[in-house]
Amino acid sequence: MSRLRPHVLPMRTLMIAACCMAATFSARVQSQPAVPPPSRLGLCAACHGPSGNASVPGMPNLAGQRLDYLRDALSQYRDGRRNVPVMRAAIGPVSAAELDALARWYSAQSPQPQAHP
Repeated sequence: MSRLRPHVLPMRTLMIAACCMAATFSARVQSQPAVPPPSRLGLCAACHGPSGNASVPGMPNLAGQRLDYLRDALSQYRDGRRNVPVMRAAIGPVSAAELDALARWYSAQSPQPQAHP
């Protein structure tokens, strides 16, 4: 039986521990369900894009916005507290559950840098 050098054993232990932690982290990431696209996505995607990265000039990007901000903003548009007639017409008939699904979808998307014309 060969003798291991004193520094090899701690390094081997460290590598085994790192591999175990990586495997555990990978399993946790894979087990988290992805946010499904909301049924009303087409309503918003026409201007803000399906992933929340607007392709229409002057439209704000929604991707990666804070969930609580999006929920509040959408309900304010729907209820008329934010006076934007286009938004009020678009989301006026949308239920609270549908607004929540839209907010969850867009907050889970990755923002992309805006193109400068």
